[in-house]
Amino acid sequence: MLFSIPLALITLLLASSATARIAPKVFIISMFDPEAEIWWNKPEFDILANNITVPGFSPLFPDAHCTADGEICQLVTGEAEINAAITLTALTLSPSFDLTKTYFLIGGIGGINPEVATVSSVTFARYAVQVALQYEFDIRELPSNYTTGYVPQGSTRPDEYPSSIYGTEVFEVNNELRHIAANFARKATLNDSAEAIAYRALYATNETGGGIYAAGAAPPTVVECDVATSDAYFSGKLLGEAFSNYTTLVTNGTGVYCNTAQEDNASLEALIRAHAAKLVDFSRIIIMRTASDMDRPYPGQEATENLFWANQGAFTPAVENIYLAGVKIVEGILGGWNSTFERGVNATNYVGDIFGTIGGTPDFGPGTVFEGDQASLSRRGMMKRTLKKGKQMKGKRGFVYKLRR
Repeated sequence: MLFSIPLALITLLLASSATARIAPKVFIISMFDPEAEIWWNKPEFDILANNITVPGFSPLFPDAHCTADGEICQLVTGEAEINAAITLTALTLSPSFDLTKTYFLIGGIGGINPEVATVSSVTFARYAVQVALQYEFDIRELPSNYTTGYVPQGSTRPDEYPSSIYGTEVFEVNNELRHIAANFARKATLNDSAEAIAYRALYATNETGGGIYAAGAAPPTVVECDVATSDAYFSGKLLGEAFSNYTTLVTNGTGVYCNTAQEDNASLEALIRAHAAKLVDFSRIIIMRTASDMDRPYPGQEATENLFWANQGAFTPAVENIYLAGVKIVEGILGGWNSTFERGVNATNYVGDIFGTIGGTPDFGPGTVFEGDQASLSRRGMMKRTLKKGKQMKGKRGFVYKLRR
């Protein structure tokens, strides 16, 4: 039985295929309205000049926004991990874009660890850790020798490396690119507020401003430290310490937790799969989070007061600093495109996920779980059965791992 294709549809398909794909040099990843809108109506460039509706984007944020020349683009994922993963996947599969040389600037706000930095600061991560991907108990139902209700999956104690690994627990991005981005950002004059100055002063635990929260009591700055991803919007000293310890554990002692996110590991998983399909370059990712609030109370304050009612005064400066720091990165990449960035920034560290999906051997966890250098695809799109399922592997610190079948 023959079917006729409407002429209008044929015309639309031909027009679509004939349209040149946009090849952004920088793609800004925002997560919700304030993070996105801070980039709009700016003198440096008009990112709303060209708006492209992308199937699969959030119904709240259906368009990608680009400058007229297509060099800079932006999308809004919607908040939390599911929204981020689906939106980024839709982007990488869109026929409207060529992303093979694109730098992705994840630019959002988050809660800051006052042991490492303070509100209104700008942080750049090497590691993104999915801290809530663990067993969870109500602390009131655990023995007294447990300090947290979170226990790594496949383990029985909080200080044991997870032995049941899903693949999204840890991502590592290009550390050389991180250094470059942070140095670009250091050219910016960061915004702050009188309220934020007063609030961070409460974290000084002695008269000279020192103590465990000395960084939290200091003025805002640009800091290179790592991000913790969790759908749960957590707050409190015990949870902050637990997730800091987990970050250190799963990165084999290298990672330093300082900022929170609800999306980053999901975004990175979508991009690593796109890299495996030769659609993007995973070594061109920058994770920038500004600090909108403290992740835990100051000494003597209730955790609920810190989260629900305290006027920390940093939300507006943190949002503004996304742009103030971020525009320096965008300008730096565009200005150095011919000399440096078109060919890419050579990574001197491992870049990828905990599985070694795109090649190389992770410097954390059990090492690569693939027999070859990279997960490969057959003609039918099915992954070749080279995954070491069910095999026990000894990690870099002597821990034994066993992947589920």
